[in-house]
Amino acid sequence: MDRQPFKLLIHGIDTLQCAYFLHAIERQGLDFGLLAEQKESIRQSKSKNPAPVILGNSSFLLHPYGSASGYPLIISNEDFKIEMGEYNRPNFFVTFRSQALWRESAFLLHDKFLKWVASVGYRPYRDESLSRVDFCFDYHLPSIDFDENSFVSRSSKDSQYREDGKVQTFSFGKGDVVLRVYDKVAEIKQQSSKVWFYLLWEQDENVWRIEWQIRKPVLKRFDIITFDNLKEQQGDLLRYLAEEHDTLRQPTSDSNSSRWPLHPLWKDLQGKIEQLNHLGIDRVFGKNAVLEERMMRMAIAIYGYLKRVAAVHCVQTGKEPIEADDALKHIGGFIKQLHEPLAWQIDVDKRIKEIQSGEW
Repeated sequence: MDRQPFKLLIHGIDTLQCAYFLHAIERQGLDFGLLAEQKESIRQSKSKNPAPVILGNSSFLLHPYGSASGYPLIISNEDFKIEMGEYNRPNFFVTFRSQALWRESAFLLHDKFLKWVASVGYRPYRDESLSRVDFCFDYHLPSIDFDENSFVSRSSKDSQYREDGKVQTFSFGKGDVVLRVYDKVAEIKQQSSKVWFYLLWEQDENVWRIEWQIRKPVLKRFDIITFDNLKEQQGDLLRYLAEEHDTLRQPTSDSNSSRWPLHPLWKDLQGKIEQLNHLGIDRVFGKNAVLEERMMRMAIAIYGYLKRVAAVHCVQTGKEPIEADDALKHIGGFIKQLHEPLAWQIDVDKRIKEIQSGEW
């Protein structure tokens, strides 16, 4: 049996874009005229930095520019980048932020967005439409024993990127389906700075990502239009991608590369996808492992809020920013004021039942 020192660390959706078709309820909705005035005011200011706005139940930054695709207004926060226009159809186009997707999942964020639009007086008049979904699988992979010739792909375009003589990225396809296999640690250091992945992985080296970027035409071929469709059909799409569209092989003297044996890494990937499709994430990885991953995502979110606490404290006092431990103590004082033992126990019991029933 082939044995390789690789291990799947995490998997999930890293990018998601979706169009929403919404109409205002009984003359409610956003004041697009006022937002346009605020946008112009920001644009003409010397700083031209986005301005904070509170809309409904959430806080956002209002940007001083529109989008290249024709939306006049852009707002964003830690969960979403929202392009919107009163007369655009669809009138809301949402990019779900990477960290939020890993923290809360695409489906929880979809629900969160719908709750926000309801808070500003909108409701859908037709189903949402997914435009792009990026699926990724992050592997602990200490050494690379394959090159671009080891991949068999239906894509006609391929490329690779080297740094200091070492390959860091293999890329196949352009447009509706793109496969990228790359050194994620190098990408974080050189481009994205998403160091919070180190917490999810529990390591900061030897991590390679297998990632498919899928756009609307292919999503539609698999009847993936809405989030419900995504939940039901993503297993079929992933199986097609990893078994028919792209494979990693071990080259032999056979002139037909499709007959080359699968690389052990790809065998493992196909096996994990098959398990996900039939068993569900909790049964594949075990409930404790899933809960541990979610605990880490909550820690990332709390750590982000502690930075806000430190910033607010600095502005209030005029002193130097406090450290994380002091921020934790400071917010702890406010939490003590809010704490009600009976309500705490009732709410915790409710959440325990949600976790046990798989609703969390």
